[in-house]
Amino acid sequence: MKKHIFISGRVQGVGFRHFTKTNARELGVNGWVKNLSDGRVEAYLDGEEKAVKELIERCKNGPAASYVKNIEENKVSDKQAEEVNGFEVKFS
Repeated sequence: MKKHIFISGRVQGVGFRHFTKTNARELGVNGWVKNLSDGRVEAYLDGEEKAVKELIERCKNGPAASYVKNIEENKVSDKQAEEVNGFEVKFS
């Protein structure tokens, strides 16, 4: 399953990207996560359906200092799919 998600709330400056990377690796989900200039966090997730859903559930709670207001989930078509190996934090 491939998902492209946008997380809003207090999600920057609270360790959210590291939290996502740690949990993704634990669950075996590939992809990436990055901060956006509008204050949201964006992530691309690729893995087994159960693992991707579990990661999204964990992101709803986030790290202790965060407050997640909303997670916008978008399915990724085969045409939009990215080749990802492992999970990384992007800084762009």
